[in-house]
Amino acid sequence: VMIILGVDPGTRFAGYGVIAVEGRTERLVEYGVLDLDVHESHALRLKRIYDRISEVIDRCLPDECALEMPVYGRNPQSMLKLGRAQAAAMLAVLNRGIPATEYTPKEVKKSVTGKGNASKEQVAYMVGAILEAPDLSTTRLDAADALAVALCHAHRDRGGADGGTHKDWSSFLKANPNRWRG
Repeated sequence: VMIILGVDPGTRFAGYGVIAVEGRTERLVEYGVLDLDVHESHALRLKRIYDRISEVIDRCLPDECALEMPVYGRNPQSMLKLGRAQAAAMLAVLNRGIPATEYTPKEVKKSVTGKGNASKEQVAYMVGAILEAPDLSTTRLDAADALAVALCHAHRDRGGADGGTHKDWSSFLKANPNRWRG
């Protein structure tokens, strides 16, 4: 069994999700959202991210970690802060000797929905279907995003000539018949 921690970093809300992977079966272990106090300084919010991700690591003992990387933004200052939030989570992971891998939002979306431009709601719906947690599709989008990052990593680790990418929805379903629980 491989335990994977997924992190969707943020400066206001940061999502995390832990899955267990055995063969081609993924199971939900834990998920949550760090609600960071906007009245605290940015430095204190970074410390809170580090501390809370460290607590998740201590509790769930992940083998690997996957983080969504910030790739775009209109405001350079916001991107800088988002990059620091990702770094705080990554340091918590790396300080415990856990390998960390980064994925772009497009890679994550394509991995779980078959489309790189899926909406957050579509991602949450598919993550909920895959992990049998339907409540993710209506609440906790940051946690659903973090679980999607963990699933993306699991799919990549399973390999395949195309690295887990599919040209369309039907090829994704054909390659993953156990994914659809509609």
